[in-house]
Amino acid sequence: MFFVYVLKSLKDGTTYIGFSEEVNKRLKEHNEGRTKSTKGKMPYELVYTEEYATKTEARIRELRLKNNSWEKAQLYKKIFPNK
Repeated sequence: MFFVYVLKSLKDGTTYIGFSEEVNKRLKEHNEGRTKSTKGKMPYELVYTEEYATKTEARIRELRLKNNSWEKAQLYKKIFPNK
């Protein structure tokens, strides 16, 4: 299985969207500073995951969320209903 995930920075509240086969391992890598794009905003907490059968499906969903502001806004309403 593959997962699309959303992380929230405990430092400044920003979010990061990614995909991985091993979400907990990936979260650990983010929090160890091993990911250049998220290194300056550690630590992170995992706030959301979606499961997909294939890597291709997960990657497509990740790209849609990163590149389509409407889809991202709909997801964030679900994750953060009080914002």
